[in-house]
This record gives sequence, C-alpha cells and structure tokens, in this order.
Amino acid sequence: MFKSIATSQTTRRAIVRRLIAGTALSPVLFAIHPALSQTVGNPHELLVSTAVYAGKTSTVVVGQTLPTGAVAVADGSYPGVFNNVSVDSNFGVTASVVIKKFHLEGHRLREIRALTVPADVAVTSFSSKSELSLHLSPDGKAVTFMGYDAAVNALDVSNSNSPNHVDPTNPDTGVHARVVAELDFDGSLHRTKVNIYSGDNGRGAIRANKVNGTQADQYFTVGNAGNGSGIPPVLVVNDTGVQLSTPGVDGSDTVVGVQQGTPGSKSGFQLGFSVAQLGFAVDKSGKDDNFRGIAISNNTLYVTKGSGSNGINTIYQVGQPGVLPTRDTAASTTFSILPGFPNNPSANSGATGFYPFGIWFANATTLYVAQEGDGKLADAAASTTAGLQKWVYANGTWTLAYTLQKGLNLGTSYHVNGYPTDPATGGLRNITGRVHRDGTATIFAVTSTVGTSVEPGADPNQVVAITDKVAATQLPANEAFDVVVPPAFGTVYRGVSFAPVNCDGDHGQMKDHGRGHDGDDNAQGDDACSPTRIAAGH
Repeated sequence: MFKSIATSQTTRRAIVRRLIAGTALSPVLFAIHPALSQTVGNPHELLVSTAVYAGKTSTVVVGQTLPTGAVAVADGSYPGVFNNVSVDSNFGVTASVVIKKFHLEGHRLREIRALTVPADVAVTSFSSKSELSLHLSPDGKAVTFMGYDAAVNALDVSNSNSPNHVDPTNPDTGVHARVVAELDFDGSLHRTKVNIYSGDNGRGAIRANKVNGTQADQYFTVGNAGNGSGIPPVLVVNDTGVQLSTPGVDGSDTVVGVQQGTPGSKSGFQLGFSVAQLGFAVDKSGKDDNFRGIAISNNTLYVTKGSGSNGINTIYQVGQPGVLPTRDTAASTTFSILPGFPNNPSANSGATGFYPFGIWFANATTLYVAQEGDGKLADAAASTTAGLQKWVYANGTWTLAYTLQKGLNLGTSYHVNGYPTDPATGGLRNITGRVHRDGTATIFAVTSTVGTSVEPGADPNQVVAITDKVAATQLPANEAFDVVVPPAFGTVYRGVSFAPVNCDGDHGQMKDHGRGHDGDDNAQGDDACSPTRIAAGH
C-alpha cells in the first residue's frame, strides 16, 4: 500500500487513490527479454508520473483577475482554459499527481494500479511540461519527483515565488514552497519542502544514500529560477541550477557550483557554469544553469540544459568523476561539458538545434539522450535530431552514433477523443531503461508534443518503448518505437522509472522466490526483491 506520512493532517484522512484492474493495452507491444540485467529497481514494474486535470468550468471565470493582474478570457473547462495563456504567460492550474504502475509480463505492458498523490504531499502544475520527472535512487530503494506545496486547482503556481525568496519584480505574486516528494520501496510517501527555484519550477530530484561512503543522505535537484525583470536578485540566482538538500529537513537547500561573475550584476553572475568560461559574452545572471535533466552514474552527477536562449544546451558533469557534491564541497564544485557534446550557444536554436531532456547510461561508454525537438510543428516531420540519440565514448570523447526515430511518427498528428485539436509527437522528454543479458536495452520514454493548440504542454502525449542493440554504432534497420501507453484526454505523462525495491544492499544477486517471474525458462535475475506496493488500504 501507499502510506502517506507527509503531515499529521494526512494521517487523519483517507488517501485518495484509484485502483485500476489490469488490462493489457496491446497483445504485443515490444519484446521483454527473459534474461534481465542485474541492476537496481524492479525490472517488472514501471512507474509513470502523470498530471490529471481536475478543474471545472468554475475553476476560472471569464473576467476574473488572474494572479498576474491579467483578466481571464476563458473559463476553467479543459482544454479551453489554457487560452488564458494569451493574456497571462504564467498561466497554469495545479493538478493532482497520479503515479501509474504497469507490470511488464511477457510481451505486454499491463496497468495494474494507480495512486493519486495527496495534495498535502505535492501537486504539479498543468501544463508545465518540464516537471514531474521520476528518478530512481542509485541503490534502488526510492523514487523521487518535484512538485509544489499548494492546493489542487490553484492558479499560476509554477511561476510563483518561493517562501522568503520573493522577487519584487515577479508579476506572479503568489508564494509557494517547492517540494521533493519520495516514494519508498515499502510504499510510503514522504515530502521535504525546499525554498528554491523561485519564479520558476523544479524539474527533477534524485536521492543518493550514504553519499561518497559516508552516512549522509542527500537529494540533488535541478530547475530554473527567476521570473522578474531587471537585475535578478542574488537570492533568486542562488535558487537556480543544481541544489542539494537533506531528506526530511525542510529548507535545508544549498546551491551547488562555483560562483561565476559578480553578485548583483545584471549579467554574468552564475553559480556552476557560465558561457564566459568558454570565451562567450556573458548572459543574463542565473540563466546559464537552467537545467532540467539529472542522472547519477558511477557515483557521478550529470545534468542537462535544453531550453532557454541563454547558456549552452548540452550535457554537463557536475564535479569530479566518482565523487558526488556535498554540502562541504558545494561552493567549490565545477561544471564541465562532456567532451564531444555541443559547446556553443548556437546549439540553443533552430530545427537542428540540441534540446536534450532526460538521459540514461546503458554503461560507462553508452549514453542515451532524449531529444525534445525545437517545439515547432513545421520542423518536426523533417527533423533529423529529435527522438532518442545514442552517444558512445571512445578515445576521450563522446560521439553521436545515431538517432532512433522510427515509430515515433514525428510531426504526424494523432487523434484523442474529446480533444479539439490533433497533436503530434515532436520528440522525447524523460527516459529510463534496462540492459538485457543478450546485449540489448529497452528504453521507455515520454513524448513531447507539437501542434496547433495554444498550449502544447496541455496536449495529451504518449509513453513509448524501443529495444536497441547496445553495442551497435550504426542505426539498426529493424528497430522501432511502440506506443505502450496511449494518449488520454485530460492527462499528460511526465516521467518514467522502474519501481523501487529493497534488496538489502545486494542488488547484483536477485534470486527468484516466486515473485516477478516472467514465465520464461531462465528466471535468473527476475526476482524483484520487495515489489513496491500500490494498493487499496491505508
């Protein structure tokens, strides 16, 4: 079961949840291999984070004053409510976070449970497309995501100020803490409030236990800050980029990164990376570190930047290899672009620009990168860069091997019952994967959307999967994506992760005790240890 321990109020009332009977989405979706790699997470349970619109006509009334002072031009009914973006660029409506659990069995992906996360744990902003990614801790025991401390159906929360970090020039005058939410292997939910990413949103969080061999546990988070005009306040610049905090300790956040430039300057003041390090003209303070993807591999922290006109859209290593930043080393931690990846601001724009989102390491020399695309319908169908990029490391540098696109049908519209416009896939956002013992890997991803709607972030998107030969360096002819979770009206998919498990620290020796066996002859490695419970009951 899920047990919420966020607040005493939560323990006094029933958790709202939806229990869904398992129904196969398709008789054959993709190949699930019987011999799974011995890595963390339950190889038979996939979690998908979703935002489900909960508003109704009365949520917004035409003519009412919105938090930014603009006057609403559309009521609260979905999806027309997002026409208010035309008068309020900060417009959004908070929604419940719903975590769906799917079971991978044979050649099927079957939805077996769904949990509506209580609002006093966290909510998300509909239609903010860059938030709610899911990340499994390196030890496999916890999945984390970011949200807000707010009620469902609150307006303009994603651009609100964080407590005690108020930007007087922010047109969105609301104040809401950001939240790191955690789902543990035993089904319990926890939250930690953080006063960061004021004026913008937290995109992702990952928990690291016993950091660098110590007894310290940390969250690492990524996001953007600042929604005002003029010179960004120092405390807002301090709110952006990579942050760390202590699980269970509210307000324990600390920015990670060496100071670049002068505090209080309109341009050039960054914490972490600055384009000035590579000889380019300084950017707006705080915006070079507008990160959205995050991963830990071999005890090294990596982040991505893939949006905004400042900085460089690329993949970054945070600190030295094999050593995670800590509170003691945060201020001296350097950021470096992985060799071979884009290192020029020109990567930030155009149909062939670099727009990385989620990343997943299949091994130390193979990195899969979700490429979102430039967000333009006119460019999607002809894009040669959007989709799933595969990068390989050799001779001291990373090289793009190929981009997987077949089956994504980039730029081709699809229909969602009840939705007034037909969206199309523009690329991919968050991803996760698993290596099989036959040398292939299956990667799951959530799609990005392009189309003619006012707010593409509100368009129903999809979850897709593909199996790739890890050692291949030339594009295989027969590999293609399958849609494994179809689009649904009023729902957007944001993150994917394998479910957390407790293997008592021995993740490399999973033994079969009758749980999670996929029915094939070779059950070695199939045991999920202690499957995450998503069930009715308190």
